[in-house]
Amino acid sequence: MTNTRRTRAVRMQQPVMQQPGAPGGWMVQPQVPVGCPPGLEYLTQVDQVLVHQQTELLEAFTGFETNNKYEIKNSMGQRVYFAAEDTDCCTRNICGNGRPFDMKIMDNVGKEVIHLSRPLRCSTCWFPCCLQRVTVEAPPGQVIGYIKQAWSICKPKFYIQNEHGDDILRIDGPCFTCNICGDVQFQVLSKDGSAQVGQISKQWSGIVKEMFTDADNFGVSFPMDLDVKMKAVMLGAVFLIDYMFFEQAGDKKQDSVGNVI
Repeated sequence: MTNTRRTRAVRMQQPVMQQPGAPGGWMVQPQVPVGCPPGLEYLTQVDQVLVHQQTELLEAFTGFETNNKYEIKNSMGQRVYFAAEDTDCCTRNICGNGRPFDMKIMDNVGKEVIHLSRPLRCSTCWFPCCLQRVTVEAPPGQVIGYIKQAWSICKPKFYIQNEHGDDILRIDGPCFTCNICGDVQFQVLSKDGSAQVGQISKQWSGIVKEMFTDADNFGVSFPMDLDVKMKAVMLGAVFLIDYMFFEQAGDKKQDSVGNVI
């Protein structure tokens, strides 16, 4: 065999490596820092993530509510996690966007690394003692924090809390959350509201997708050196915000706190 043929044979035997950022590519798993819950090491390497809800054709054409599924990617387009709602059919279609849910967030081998649980509660300012609350576990079974809705009349407000229930960050939303032709910004602030720490943005995804589906796109930004547990809780806040303000309720969408337009 000539040298040219040997070179070609070696090239044909070499595996084809997927380039970073290629569609469907996964982020390379970094080393787990000391004290980091297993599975959250991916978040130590990023200061923003994109959350893309997958469009369900059955839901788009029939209005029959299906379990939500989301891809969570880094800024290079590499998949970091995959999230899937776990609720039964009756709960989804009777309770609508106010339904309780369990959300499983999995890594590239399908292992659940973050678990979100939302009980059935109110979201209107008329019931301040029973507002929304989501528990974040990482790994499942170990609570690392909470997202707690704060009482507010005009603007939605939430607190990011640690595992002890102490307020760490605050999320302030706009008066109107209807994104007719632009992004909707939820500002992530320090606990006292004096400094902006990050942002959760509902991104405009086009007139057809906005009108005929409730599949939403979000961007989340936070400091690179933020406690990785609080990054995971901020990620959990995206799903609560999505259900409260951007999931369809019948043929309508939420606008502002507890009001349907």
